[in-house]
Amino acid sequence: MKYIFLFITSFVFAQQTQFVDFKSVNGQLKLNPAEKSVSGIVNYQFDVLQAIDTIKLDAKNMEFSKVKIDDKEVVFVNTAKELQIVSNFQKGENHKLSFEYFVKPKQALYFITIENAEVQIWTQGQGRYTSNWFPSFDDVNEKVIFNLGITFDKDYKVVANGVLENKTENNNQFYWQYKMTKPMSSYLLMLAIGKFDKKEAKAKSKIPLEYYLEAKDSERFEPTYRYSKRIFDFLEKEIGVKYPWDIYRQIPVRDFLYGGMENTTSTLFTTRYVVDSIGFEDRSYTNVDAHELAHHWFGDLITAESSTHHWLQEGFATYYALLAERDIYGDDYFYAKLYETAQQLKFASRTDLIPVLNGKASSLTFYEKGAWALFVLHESIGDKAFKKAIKSYLKKYAYQNVNTQNFFDEIKKVSDFDLNSFQKTWLESVAFDTPTANALLSKNKAIQIRLEVDKLKKTSLAEKVDFLLNTLNSNVHYSIKEAIVKQIETEKYEGKKVILQAALKSDNWQVRQAVAGTLTTIPEDFRIDYESLLTDKSYQTQEIALYRLWKNFPEHQKRYLDLSKDWIGFNDYNLRTMWLSLALSTPNYTANPEVFAAELVDFTSTKYEAGTRQNALEKLIAFKIINDQILSNLVNSTTHHMWQFSKFGRDSIRFLLKNSEIRASFERILPNLTPEEQFQLNRLLKE
Repeated sequence: MKYIFLFITSFVFAQQTQFVDFKSVNGQLKLNPAEKSVSGIVNYQFDVLQAIDTIKLDAKNMEFSKVKIDDKEVVFVNTAKELQIVSNFQKGENHKLSFEYFVKPKQALYFITIENAEVQIWTQGQGRYTSNWFPSFDDVNEKVIFNLGITFDKDYKVVANGVLENKTENNNQFYWQYKMTKPMSSYLLMLAIGKFDKKEAKAKSKIPLEYYLEAKDSERFEPTYRYSKRIFDFLEKEIGVKYPWDIYRQIPVRDFLYGGMENTTSTLFTTRYVVDSIGFEDRSYTNVDAHELAHHWFGDLITAESSTHHWLQEGFATYYALLAERDIYGDDYFYAKLYETAQQLKFASRTDLIPVLNGKASSLTFYEKGAWALFVLHESIGDKAFKKAIKSYLKKYAYQNVNTQNFFDEIKKVSDFDLNSFQKTWLESVAFDTPTANALLSKNKAIQIRLEVDKLKKTSLAEKVDFLLNTLNSNVHYSIKEAIVKQIETEKYEGKKVILQAALKSDNWQVRQAVAGTLTTIPEDFRIDYESLLTDKSYQTQEIALYRLWKNFPEHQKRYLDLSKDWIGFNDYNLRTMWLSLALSTPNYTANPEVFAAELVDFTSTKYEAGTRQNALEKLIAFKIINDQILSNLVNSTTHHMWQFSKFGRDSIRFLLKNSEIRASFERILPNLTPEEQFQLNRLLKE
């Protein structure tokens, strides 16, 4: 009868927090990279708030055994989505739930294979995904104190949420026990395992700070984490509430799905931001660094109760990251970024009809319009009142869930600002309030000049050339000079040459990069000027300049290739892959093209990250350098866990299949592919 009652009970699983409060959990885990599996022993402590016959944990495609309540076996149901425990739970009771489980996660925990059998393992739980690898709660309103113990090969470092309580060795393995003292939502649970080096520091508040990199990147600690400690100290002071956890770590992992993720106490971020001093200019980690750290207050400490109020996390993290950048780069940078996002929001509002206070809002809306709302509020009620409200808001709802009204209640205590009007304009309307935005932005002198520049978009070049030149030759912020270069992109060369030359005299790499990016056809009388871009301290500028010079001046191709033969670029090898593709496409450049081809093809293999592989594949396809190995590696990309890379693979195959000879090549390699690769290619062949 219990099984029948299970399906007709009036208890609504989505509201389990009203009946049961899970307090803490201890999980002892083992990970098997060979079979990409996780197994563990788990113990939950929970209180019964109201009588109920069934409790549940979210658990995707898991196997369970030895399921017990207070060490006594209990009736349970495994639905492949949930572990449901059937018993007579009475109000006021305290219980221990224990079980063993096994799972091969389909998502949320990833095993990344590196050369020579080395692996990286990392998690990404944002949304409702942690339940794919650890039995937990998709409901963000169920906050639990998580403690994980992990056993793994002793050659690796293992990181989980919280403080490392102890580490012991046994049979060539280390056991790592991590301990948390405060509760958090399950989506913030994390693991990261890899062969990392680590550097340590302390914040002004004495919070331990740990920075990780792969051993091969040890020389990149300084540029990668250049402003990390400064950002931490700034945010603690600016927010006015001490960092709410016991330690803070930052770990770059291979083929990460996003820029970064604010797992409580341990941010994971993409290796794209692991840079040397030159790469720092184009790919600074600064903004992502500040954004994910800000989430440790806005998201981790207090969590939006539903997606409707998601701006309380993303809008706040975006705004405080911008404030941190203001501290580093200055007011002009701050206002320039706000101006850029205002233009994006203004344009998007023509077609994006979902406002901030809607769970289906776009990322641009949650992040940037949410940040703009906070900027308007901050400016409207004043710095002192805003900071007082933020401090009260965080302290009152610490380790709890919040909604927009909770935040507004704290604003009301410090100001009589019209929040009803504010909510309608900034949170409920899809329009962007341009007059208010411009009024606030115009407090900055650089923005006043930027607005003057933008007003000239439809003015003839002859009428505005003197103003543009004077502005380029002044000491205004680089963003204005960039805007000038981009504004004249479609003008005839003869008329804009003097402006381009003035822009190239700038010692700012962003302004010079704007010239590189907007001038596709390079006249001979501008060749020497443009060639100066090849020596810029910017890998992105060098890539643009090398390709465009090579394409525009065939007679100089060999010289350009000789000049750039040792270039590598970012950690995705952008310059090396470009160089190899150009070298292979330059007549008589080498007597052994097969050597260059083999190196470029190697970059498409699985031992490299998705970014590197895509770089190489794009260039090989663009320059029509195709063989069976390249096609096989392209098919493999369609099975990758990063949707952007797998989509690139599918779209590229669709394009190549239009060629009958290449279609025949795909059909020929089909039997030699893995079952998963065969499935993906067959689908594309049948389209």
